[in-house]
Amino acid sequence: MNETCGFVAIVGRPNVGKSTLMNRILGQKISITSRRPQTTRHQVMGIKTEGEAQFIYVDTPGIHILGRDRNKAINRFMNQAATQALRDVDCVVFIVDRTRWTEEDQVVLQRLEHVEAPVILAVNKVDRIEDKSTLLPWLADVGARREFAAIIPVSAKHGTNVSELEGEVAKHLPEGMHHFPDDQVTDRSQRFLAAELVREKIMRQLGDELPYQVTVEIEEFRDEGKIVHISALILVERSGQKKILIGDKGERIKSIGREARIDMERALDTKVMLNLWVKVKRGWSDDERALKSLGYDLD
Repeated sequence: MNETCGFVAIVGRPNVGKSTLMNRILGQKISITSRRPQTTRHQVMGIKTEGEAQFIYVDTPGIHILGRDRNKAINRFMNQAATQALRDVDCVVFIVDRTRWTEEDQVVLQRLEHVEAPVILAVNKVDRIEDKSTLLPWLADVGARREFAAIIPVSAKHGTNVSELEGEVAKHLPEGMHHFPDDQVTDRSQRFLAAELVREKIMRQLGDELPYQVTVEIEEFRDEGKIVHISALILVERSGQKKILIGDKGERIKSIGREARIDMERALDTKVMLNLWVKVKRGWSDDERALKSLGYDLD
């Protein structure tokens, strides 16, 4: 049997479960998740090699409508990152949330009009549909919106039908040599993953209190064999946000650090010493030069 290898873009509006699906497929956390939309800000590659087949999944930021409160440079960057991922892929997995179809789903569909690769529609969170009799008519309705290579109801959280989805994707992988070693699971560095894990804990613990103007920069990543020393700088835009992040007597920042360290030790398979600092950097999320220096770079 010949080797196959292909790129698969996972796209959809914010908060439909793109990162959860990729983590489920890979069997480990590569993309961070939270209940807040726009948790994913970068393209994140997840690589799965099974025998002769290598799947290179590209998790993308949610494609969203730019509006008055969502028209900063970082919003434009996220939309560009998601759209760029559609170039030169062999297959697209378009995720929607149950039997809901929103204006932003329609925007994603329009972005897919000029994509020549086959598009598989994954209808996620089907375990949460209360009236299951509504599913089949809805699938027929959404199937009329464009020609999909397949329509598969899934639950990324529980793994329902995920192997069926992978089987469908496998049909569209072209013959070719593997791009990555068989044991590699992502193209992202350990520094990147460490920064993302800190940001995930912030999003999860302070999602309702803190706006999106939070990012994390790793200032030190020192591997001493039995222990990895990591210093992370959390950037916010206003002093009030810094106060919320630190919390009463520093309790909130300690809690964020504790949870991030546990996940880092699991990911790196070693002991981690983590130091967190919070700094105000006004306007970073709407400053293209600042974004580039913080790693928000489409190159």
